[in-house]
Amino acid sequence: MYTTLWQKVLADIAATESPIVVETWLKPLIVASTSTSDTLVLKAPNRFFSDFVDLHYRQIIMSIVIKHNALIKKIIIVALEKNAVVAPPAPDIQPNITQANRTTTSSAAIKPTNYIFNKNFTFDTFVTGPGNEFAKSAALAVAKAPGKTKFNPLLIYSGVGLGKTHLLHAIGNYLLTNSKDSIITYTSSEEFYLNFIDAIKNNNTKKFSQVFKASNALLIDDVQFFSGKESTQEEFFHIFNTLYQNRQQIVLTTDVTPSLLTGLQDRVISRFQWGLCVDIQPPNLETRIAILKKKAEESNLSISESILTYIAEHIFSNIRELEGIIIRLLAYASITQQDITIELVQNIISDKTKKKTSKVSIDEIINAVADYYKVPVNNIREKNRRKEVAFCRQLAMYMVKLFTNYSLKSIGLHFGGRDHSTVIHAVQTIEKLKISDSNIASDIEIITSVIKNN
Repeated sequence: MYTTLWQKVLADIAATESPIVVETWLKPLIVASTSTSDTLVLKAPNRFFSDFVDLHYRQIIMSIVIKHNALIKKIIIVALEKNAVVAPPAPDIQPNITQANRTTTSSAAIKPTNYIFNKNFTFDTFVTGPGNEFAKSAALAVAKAPGKTKFNPLLIYSGVGLGKTHLLHAIGNYLLTNSKDSIITYTSSEEFYLNFIDAIKNNNTKKFSQVFKASNALLIDDVQFFSGKESTQEEFFHIFNTLYQNRQQIVLTTDVTPSLLTGLQDRVISRFQWGLCVDIQPPNLETRIAILKKKAEESNLSISESILTYIAEHIFSNIRELEGIIIRLLAYASITQQDITIELVQNIISDKTKKKTSKVSIDEIINAVADYYKVPVNNIREKNRRKEVAFCRQLAMYMVKLFTNYSLKSIGLHFGGRDHSTVIHAVQTIEKLKISDSNIASDIEIITSVIKNN
């Protein structure tokens, strides 16, 4: 029914996503027939595949689908397994709600959907390190005592692929297991918005609001997408107030700290800060190695310590990239029945960084940074500890990693013989500053433009 539509969606996604993503995760999806005209059902090769696509690519698929066909309100991604049954679509204006005890349903709520959180995303599977330990502890605290701690609302913020959605699902999984009579509502901000528009169209805004207000725990992912949507923010504001006053737990995620959110009403941002705001920082080298080990063990994949270390030294921006490497290695091992070698890993990492160019030299990058900030080039290379020089050195290391294929060790050698851990720290520092300081983000864009033009 929607085969042609799906081909158009794939073409649009291919224009923005990498070919690896499209070939590995999206092209294998098959459009399944459904009796409901407002639902697109996609079948994946297996349960792992469907879970991964649902988590990582559901939102981008939905946003492009509605551009081509505004009548579609839902996407269902299921596993193409023997005797698999396509689940019926959720009722209109319905968020993802799970009620552990389905024999008693609140009179204010619509009959809940059978939403299942990603079973792989639990507190036990969340690898803890210095950059995420506090966020995990806070998430576990609200899961154990929803609405009874001072962490209400709990807002978790971080860059892409660092684990905030994992923690959100971990809270949902924990509540399902340990709060048998609770109504748990989970939705993304985009789904909230689309369902709210649908409710307005059908004159059902009161029922829409009641669904959320009946929740014992409300989990919303990526609230930054409420930006600019005034009526949606108004509706969310009243839902938030009702749940907060009733001491029901609210957990939100966003990509930046609330003070940096734009396009949101001041009163909404203020409520985000009533409880606890906690960030997740990029994982350090040891944490990245631990994540790789855990993912490899979960996939029954045998990888040597040296290869894991090599991957961790070259992939450090987010956890999702680390998972992607393991998945590609798993696919290779399954298809070829061959051992995983360092050469194979180097080729895969090279593919992921092929947009970088070695035509830009380290000297050119250092000169561009030094010229922009009016700092002597030699000071950046030497062991000068002045704050402004140290910052320029970190920024130069970050841009060398961004524009070239030099190893961490090689980069360190070009900056006064520093080791790879110093380079990693520099890159992570600049990544965080890009998010928290708009002036630095602007500086990076200008310097990048200069380097490219040269």
